[in-house]
Amino acid sequence: MGALTGRALIASRCAKFFKDGDFVNLGIGLPLMCVNYLPEGVNLWLEAEIGIVGCGSSPSWDDADPDLIDAGGQPASVIPGGSVCDHATSFAYIRGGHIDAAVLGTLQVDQQGNIANWTIPGKLVPGMGGAMDLCAGVKKIVVATDHCEKSGESKILKQCTLPLTGARCVTDIVTERCYFEVTPEGLVLRELAPGYTVEDIKACTEADFLVPDEIGVME
Repeated sequence: MGALTGRALIASRCAKFFKDGDFVNLGIGLPLMCVNYLPEGVNLWLEAEIGIVGCGSSPSWDDADPDLIDAGGQPASVIPGGSVCDHATSFAYIRGGHIDAAVLGTLQVDQQGNIANWTIPGKLVPGMGGAMDLCAGVKKIVVATDHCEKSGESKILKQCTLPLTGARCVTDIVTERCYFEVTPEGLVLRELAPGYTVEDIKACTEADFLVPDEIGVME
């Protein structure tokens, strides 16, 4: 199998944050891909806001159970021992601080750890879902996102310009180009994707970031 790139690389890197037995929430889209790249020996309890505890890998439509879908309307599965619950119980897990980590997509994220991922003023959106609850109730918030907009503009900013979903809650940012850790001193460039240099990241990132003496390689 060749080296991972693009969104597969993002999902694979995000999956490395998890420890065996963690209780984790994955956002719609790219974050859900993380279940397909879990390290060997790491088994999770994945929680979905729609009311699943123990989500499994994403099946194809050919193998899907029409009664089991995720919040994005895509096929879902439940691992042995998993269960379903009502929305009140599902959100109680989140608001009660029981979720170990969450992976979220975003429209914007900034160097202070703010995230804006639920609306663009003037555009019709279905709602914020559980994103605000996750940002308030989960200690480890990993942002999984393309580094830039389709226009080429950076999604990693000095300061978010869209309405915030959560303030100073993001702990890690993973893109197809690099991995930043969010620290009290600001963003720290921890890893580079194969083929990228520090200068490449500086050229495509609006936010300021620190460059340590040693930088790892994303995989």
